[in-house]
Amino acid sequence: MSASVLPSAPPAETALRRVTRNVPTELLRSFVAIAEAGSMAQATDTIFLTQSALSLQMKRLEDVLQQKLFQREGRRLVLTAAGVELVAYARQLLELNDRIMLQLGQAADPEPVSVGMVQDFADTVLADVLGRFRLEHPRARVTVRVGGSAELLEHFDRARLDIVLCLGRHAERSGAQTRIVAEDRMVWLGDPAIVDQSELPLVLLEPPCRFREAAL
Repeated sequence: MSASVLPSAPPAETALRRVTRNVPTELLRSFVAIAEAGSMAQATDTIFLTQSALSLQMKRLEDVLQQKLFQREGRRLVLTAAGVELVAYARQLLELNDRIMLQLGQAADPEPVSVGMVQDFADTVLADVLGRFRLEHPRARVTVRVGGSAELLEHFDRARLDIVLCLGRHAERSGAQTRIVAEDRMVWLGDPAIVDQSELPLVLLEPPCRFREAAL
């Protein structure tokens, strides 16, 4: 009776077969941006995510790899030994990813999208929204205009903006869809001691302003 023995796979190949997890490319892209910028604050200028969002991404990446990738030296983030090794692999993977998207993605560059929003939203949600949009649509071109609601709607009416995120209820526009995305209640803020005064000093923005109209 004879028996045959199959050759065993090399250790490296066996280890690769056991790996079933994937490293999300958006995490690697943020990781490389931070490594090149030296801080999360400076990386936000290129990756279009807030510092808190980048911090959560790096925590997730370290959890996936079970490795600490950064260490602090003063205010600067410095790569650990594992981080140095990863950044080389990450650049190669991202280059290959971008090449695939360039060759096999959309046949033509999409039309640019022009977005207008009031300062209230630009200060709070703009970075996160653009960051998520860029990850899902890496080839899309987006321009943002920040201004007052009336100004932005005027640009929309003249076909200079595709989407407007503004304050207040506005009349329906031909060929456009209007959707209320959130509602909030305006409140008065001030020193209780001035309530009984015959004249109240107010701090208001210049017209046109929805808050000014509501207050007066």
